[in-house]
Amino acid sequence: MKTLNYVSKLTMGLASSVLLASTSALAFEGVVSEATVAEGTDYSPFVDRSYPDRVLFGDLHFHTEISFDAGLVGTSLNIHDAFRVARGERIISNTGQSVQLIRPLDFLAITEHAEMLGLATAVRAADPRLLADDWGRLTYERFNSGQEGRMAAFADIIEIAAVQGRDPTAGLDLDGDLWDEIIETVDAYYEPGVFTTLSGYEWTSTPLGNNLHRVIVFGDGAERTRQTRPFTYFESEDPEPLWDHLANYEKMTGGSAISVPHNGNISNGIMFAPTKFDGSPMDADYAAKRIRWEPMHEVTQIKGDEETHPMLSPDDEFADFETWDVANISGTVAKTPEMLRYEYGRSALKVGLEVQRQTGVNPFKFGFYGTTDTHTALPTTREDNYFGKYQHTEPSPNRHNIDVIPADDPALRILTAQESAAGLTAVWARENSREEVHGAIKRKEAYATTGSRIRVRVFGGWNFNADDLSAPDFAAHGYRNGVPMGGDLSNAPENATPGFLVRALRDPDGANLDRVQIIKGWIDESGETFERIYDMAVSGEREIGADGRAREPVGSTVNVEMATYNNSIGAATLDGYWQDPEFDPSQDAFYYVRVMEIPKPRWTTIDAAFYDIPLPDIVPAEVQDRAYTSPIWYNSK
Repeated sequence: MKTLNYVSKLTMGLASSVLLASTSALAFEGVVSEATVAEGTDYSPFVDRSYPDRVLFGDLHFHTEISFDAGLVGTSLNIHDAFRVARGERIISNTGQSVQLIRPLDFLAITEHAEMLGLATAVRAADPRLLADDWGRLTYERFNSGQEGRMAAFADIIEIAAVQGRDPTAGLDLDGDLWDEIIETVDAYYEPGVFTTLSGYEWTSTPLGNNLHRVIVFGDGAERTRQTRPFTYFESEDPEPLWDHLANYEKMTGGSAISVPHNGNISNGIMFAPTKFDGSPMDADYAAKRIRWEPMHEVTQIKGDEETHPMLSPDDEFADFETWDVANISGTVAKTPEMLRYEYGRSALKVGLEVQRQTGVNPFKFGFYGTTDTHTALPTTREDNYFGKYQHTEPSPNRHNIDVIPADDPALRILTAQESAAGLTAVWARENSREEVHGAIKRKEAYATTGSRIRVRVFGGWNFNADDLSAPDFAAHGYRNGVPMGGDLSNAPENATPGFLVRALRDPDGANLDRVQIIKGWIDESGETFERIYDMAVSGEREIGADGRAREPVGSTVNVEMATYNNSIGAATLDGYWQDPEFDPSQDAFYYVRVMEIPKPRWTTIDAAFYDIPLPDIVPAEVQDRAYTSPIWYNSK
């Protein structure tokens, strides 16, 4: 009886369960049916979310032992080493030192010099094609005679290639299949969702010793990039044929490429001049062509920072930062004050407004990003982990006084101590992929840092207010009601003033934040350009005055002797809402955000403490790293 009773109860229980399941299924089907009557009413607010919600950090200007000016002066690390360290692995540097990043990068581009591609590789391999040439054998022998011989070989190459403008490797076919090997290796390390790799190269035009270099970055894999070859300055020193070369690449392959100018600060006034290469004035077609191919500017790297200059921005107490302003890249022609305006990012944005007034097109409507331009295959950007630009400037007690730019006139020399610890590119993306990283750069939803991983986001619009800062869906709200960095505001409503929402977060492994600023530039009815700085959020108990500035410095916790600091000052996060108090709807303008860290020891100060050597007297002991967002533009028409 007990067994039968148990079976009977089990049977009834199962029946009830089946009935309940059936009833629930019917009820669930009914709910689904009702919910799908009206489209777009998904309960989950994250279904089909399409806006960029991830910030990724990487380096887009990078050399290994393949580049002639890296491999011939001692760099031995290759592309594999580069990707390993960028992904977070510990490796051994070119001088036998252990090195590792504090955190992996999210993306990396390999951009070897287009010129003399394969020369350094041929020297190391004793390539018969090189040794059969008189100049090639001499270069090989110098390379193998020690550091002094290597530098002599390098100086000879610079004289022939950069000054005389001829290719000493012409006809030797040293590059062979090297381009294919590079791009295939880049593809081999690409892991969508985890780590993005990009192909590219550097076009190294240096007319009369003035820097006109561009970095080319492709958004495509080897199946497309193998259909082109790097364009060299031996083919043309003028960037316009380079743009034509890229246009042909896109037309032929359906791919995507950009050209990015860098180091206008050593161009002696020609990088952002309102003229074509031949000195004639820009017209609308040329201006449109330039901004089509050059949507970004590499505003900070090892060879100095070029956001602005104290002579250009006398009211900016932060303008004199990692400044190189004595000569061109060859150290042969001294800088004069009138050159500066056409060399720096902020002033170039204003020159762009002037050209737009004259031609109807702004050729310098670019965004900002930062890089290393390392020639060691090591993307180290922190002050406390700086491995120099070249093999012989990796950490050592003697590296501060080595010539980076040698010059007959001592006043025009640049020494290793003056190198910046370099920069990073940050992009806002939906995922870590080539399409997203390259796409963010092209639409200018990217920004520069001078080495720290500062997070910053800005939106501009006509209907924002201070309450929007506390919106839980801050980014979604920003995209719905305004534009992000790199965007455009136009069609100003009557009596409206543009407002800007900014959120900034310190590097989790770095310094607190000092302040967040809006940098505005504009052009008036007469064609004169202006700039002004506004503090929109500051740390501590400091106040922003009626002039829009907090004049009190944040202070410093730096112990120079010990090369330490602490975060007892500053803020981990800063945010703010700002409206332009002097907005004139008839005046074209740009707005970008600058985020400042509190002071910390410069890399030279860290060297002095580590090696127990004197501080170099040509650079400051402290540094305030920073981030520069790409601008938001207001268009009056």
